[in-house]
Amino acid sequence: MNELTTAIKVLLANATVMYYKAHQFHWNIEGIEFTQYHDFLGDLYTDVYNSVDPIAELLRKLDDYAPVSIDDLYKYKTLEEETTRVVLISDILASLLKANEEVLASLNKVFALAVAANKQGMADFIAGRIDAHDKHGWFLRASAKKIG
Repeated sequence: MNELTTAIKVLLANATVMYYKAHQFHWNIEGIEFTQYHDFLGDLYTDVYNSVDPIAELLRKLDDYAPVSIDDLYKYKTLEEETTRVVLISDILASLLKANEEVLASLNKVFALAVAANKQGMADFIAGRIDAHDKHGWFLRASAKKIG
């Protein structure tokens, strides 16, 4: 189970980074489409945030522990954080799309390991999260698409 618990910790760290990334974009968005993107980003960060606790609980089901500090959690992340305020919506969408793809890669790894370990309930939960992040990817790609 060690490979599975490590993969879950990577997923937990990446989901946490994506949550915060989307939330800080939500806080700091400006411009003519403020309301549209403020709401869109709010929906995105809320969904990702709501997945963090169930992901951590997967570790407890495997008799392991979630990281106890942000520093400990971030040892597992493969997703880069923002270090400057991003102001262009095209850059915000690109950053979130990249984050979403990284979370999807983490989800797919956990799914494969859960199936191999015969953890059907875990695989079912992860499959639902894969579907949610596929939808996030669709929305992000559609929002970033140039018209005309």
